[in-house]
Amino acid sequence: MQPEGPYRFTEASGVCQVGSVWWAVDGQDRLLTIAVLEGAAAADRPWREAFTNAADTLAQTPGGPRYVNADFAAARPWVAYPAEVENAADKLFGLLGMPLRSPHLEPVGDPATRGATPAPTPATPTTPGRPTTATPTSGVPASAVPASGQPASGVPASGVPVSGTPSSAVPASGTPVSGMPGSGAPPVWAAHATGSPVVATVPAEPPAAHPGFADPPPHDPFASPARRIQPSPPPRPRTGQRLGVAALALVVLAAGGGLAAWAVTRGADAPSPAGPAGAFPTVTPAAGFRPWSQAAPYSAQERALATAAPGLVFVEAVFNGYLRDGRTGALLNPTPVTFQRRCSGFVVDPAGHVLTNGQCVAPDEPVARERALYTLGRILVAGKKLTSGALDGWVRSRTAGTRFTGKEPDRPPSSQVFVQLNQATGGLTGTPAIAGEVVRTRAADAGDLALVKVARPDLPAVELGDAAALTPGGVVAVAGYHTVDADFRDATYTLRSKTVQVTATDTGQGPVPLFRIGDDIGIYSHGGVALDPAGRVVGVLTNDRSGAGGANRAVVPVTAARELLAEAGVTPALGDADRLYRRGLDAYFTGRDDTAVSQLDAVARGGNGNELAEAYRQSAADREQLATAAPEQSNLPTVLFSGLGGALLAALAIGVVLLARRRPRR
Repeated sequence: MQPEGPYRFTEASGVCQVGSVWWAVDGQDRLLTIAVLEGAAAADRPWREAFTNAADTLAQTPGGPRYVNADFAAARPWVAYPAEVENAADKLFGLLGMPLRSPHLEPVGDPATRGATPAPTPATPTTPGRPTTATPTSGVPASAVPASGQPASGVPASGVPVSGTPSSAVPASGTPVSGMPGSGAPPVWAAHATGSPVVATVPAEPPAAHPGFADPPPHDPFASPARRIQPSPPPRPRTGQRLGVAALALVVLAAGGGLAAWAVTRGADAPSPAGPAGAFPTVTPAAGFRPWSQAAPYSAQERALATAAPGLVFVEAVFNGYLRDGRTGALLNPTPVTFQRRCSGFVVDPAGHVLTNGQCVAPDEPVARERALYTLGRILVAGKKLTSGALDGWVRSRTAGTRFTGKEPDRPPSSQVFVQLNQATGGLTGTPAIAGEVVRTRAADAGDLALVKVARPDLPAVELGDAAALTPGGVVAVAGYHTVDADFRDATYTLRSKTVQVTATDTGQGPVPLFRIGDDIGIYSHGGVALDPAGRVVGVLTNDRSGAGGANRAVVPVTAARELLAEAGVTPALGDADRLYRRGLDAYFTGRDDTAVSQLDAVARGGNGNELAEAYRQSAADREQLATAAPEQSNLPTVLFSGLGGALLAALAIGVVLLARRRPRR
């Protein structure tokens, strides 16, 4: 039967003892492979958690396959991979110790008992949504990821799985496989937020069957002087055959009894058809930012983004002034020129102080003049007074001899600053935009920072960290605002994040050293943040003036931000709601859903604008409901194997009797 999901399934491509793999297409006819957990394993909570943890572990392993969608809370959990990611589902089930085979081949095993074989039981996880670690045997490392980055298969050369537990890190030779890549420890974001992947150990090979007693060699009548003609022996009784039939009947009855008992109790084990749609937030936050969609679910990166994101803000500065001839003071245009500069920022205390990029909200006069000239030039292009191809030359020819002033020649142009939480709209000056004013700035070569005080207190704030996290070769998460809209005037801006590597240190752009990173998240990200794994700000994004085509691939260390705050007499601090939100997130990411619901609900009802609090509260509530509705661990293995064990003991006793009867009489 095809699994349920948002895709159109075409055909099964592989099966194993606990699940199957399907070809499917999405709404845009893109091909995917879907791994589905099925049967008794889908109704068994440890197996569901092992399946979830295996998918997350692979997604965070360097070079491992990352899924594009998943529903770990479905009646039959599933994970979707792009078709171009080869062997993704094979690796997933391989990490569980369940190799795939073609759906057109007969299953391995005894046909008489194949249908009664239960799904194996994995190592018991500790908390929902987190990877778990079983206690390994002596000499076995607590890792299921080999040096190549590929999961251990847990399958001997014969192709028959030797263990029913998910994933083994010990090959047939018994030599443990290292869990670290040969190049050294993986980056911090490659690890799960709370532990190692599910680990199980391969049981010892069963001893070879003891050979039965051999019949005596045939008697040679010419080897003895005894009489050659012997009387015919009496016919041998058929007691052995009868006892063998009885033993077989006992085995069949025991297996049948176990299955019958399981069928009676199965109704209590079956999951309720009603339940939450997914283990992740079912309510899309109005913030438009979903950390679980920009990082591996339940990973350190997701937690860092969830911690810091409520305190990040979209910043828009509006400038209004006049362009004049530098010598005569004559106006180039009789009406004022208005332009906007947009960037990112972050709240640093409950009083409403925001740190952002200096050139965004308080640009140097040459920068503002050039921007005003381009604005006026585009107006002339729209009025057919200038061609678009001549715009750049027109600006260059007037830059040196033009001034950008206020209404009076000796006054500066006017400016206003507005910030927005969560999802933002360009050009908005009314609610929900919050007005602010520039308090203090730092020059471009001294950190390029600005401190803005907004008119609303008690906004969500970030926590400042340690710049020591910015070291060449290290990895940080960067976050800032971004848009995909072509129309600048009323574009929608949402937070975007990436993990990037710190590539170098640059001390040649001023007294404040900058750190270069290997990627950026768009032109509006300056003023955004670089985060450590705890979600603390360790740097501020800025333009790399040494090159990179104007990209924001430079990071100002947080020490420069602390210095600016100290100069302004501002002490960075978290508010009561911020601390409660972080405690709620800690409960959420450690599986304490009841506590998470209570604390995050209090933050969401507090009205400080933290919309992620409600999203994670809903997610915790969904998980709590799923855990309540989930069945207890299936008792099929206990019932079935108890019956088989009793039958085998009876068969062993019968065998002893048969062997005793077959001994030669003296």
